[in-house]
Amino acid sequence: MELLKNLKNRWLAPTPNFWKKVQSVGIVIGGLGAVIVAPPFGLSLIGGYMVAVGSVAGVLSQLTIDEQR
Repeated sequence: MELLKNLKNRWLAPTPNFWKKVQSVGIVIGGLGAVIVAPPFGLSLIGGYMVAVGSVAGVLSQLTIDEQR
């Protein structure tokens, strides 16, 4: 239970500026990956990796906190 509470607190804490930029880049990469996967002739392997990388970058950057505050 403590782990979930810790994750919730980290999720709601302010994100440092650098990680906000990383999060934005991750969202763009994930979106581009979804566009590549969507058509019937899409490149599912490359697009799938892009969606995965973008999702992981977005979530991990959201969980970072500024320890100095």
